[in-house]
Amino acid sequence: MTGEYAHPETLVDVTWVQDNLGTANVRLVEVDVDPSLYEKGHVEGAVGWNWETDLCDPVRRDVLAREDFEKLCSAAGITPDTTVVLYGDSNNWFACWALWEFKLYGHRDVRLMNGGRVKWEKEGLPYVTDVPAHEKSSYRAGQPDPDLRAFRPEVEERVAGREVNLVDVRSPDEFTGKIIAPPGLMETAQRAGHIPGAVNVPWAMAAREDGTFKSVAELKELYDDAGVIPARDTIAYCRIGERSSHTWFVLKYLLGYDNVKNYDGSWTEWGNIVGAPIER
Repeated sequence: MTGEYAHPETLVDVTWVQDNLGTANVRLVEVDVDPSLYEKGHVEGAVGWNWETDLCDPVRRDVLAREDFEKLCSAAGITPDTTVVLYGDSNNWFACWALWEFKLYGHRDVRLMNGGRVKWEKEGLPYVTDVPAHEKSSYRAGQPDPDLRAFRPEVEERVAGREVNLVDVRSPDEFTGKIIAPPGLMETAQRAGHIPGAVNVPWAMAAREDGTFKSVAELKELYDDAGVIPARDTIAYCRIGERSSHTWFVLKYLLGYDNVKNYDGSWTEWGNIVGAPIER
């Protein structure tokens, strides 16, 4: 199934993971929406990262600084030549955020376990609770890749020209302004609605019930029907940039769109800007 995607090398299935448990140059990393899941059970050899405390800087409201990303990878025994395989709960939602950050810093070989924990559990595969002790490395990251990340000035410019696919991957209620954020989530904005010109394609529509990605034909129909034009540059956004990293992965690596960026400032930034235009 992965062979039909534009970049099938970015996905592995659960059988591949089973066959490569203990392989020296492969490192499994679990990143969950609910970080407590890792302690309850995880794939053998996997390290667990907390998306909120390990993969972002909560003071600067930003991705990890380069030196902090290097420390994180070094502690997990990851080198620039390591094949990093990411997985997590909720259809790999936050695993995609971690993959985006790896790509941002130029890691060559980083992949997703297709389906994440959902698929692993549906196949009845085992978890362990012991935490692996990997030998520390000296990881060196590249400079952040500007082609993968959109900042507010670029979004403002491109929106004004109506020359870009702007994909809002939040729920329909968030998109229409009925709610500002999903219930119980603290990162929010002063105003509700969406960025002018955006189309709404909720991120989870790209996945099947077992957490794996839909086929190329299904994905193409999903985005074509929403008016997302493959030849255009594309910017995806959500609330804080995590759900949109899932869509970013789908568009860039599964469908092969040439220029796709993740606007991780997303609605918590845009919805708080004085005078920024919104639609409802």
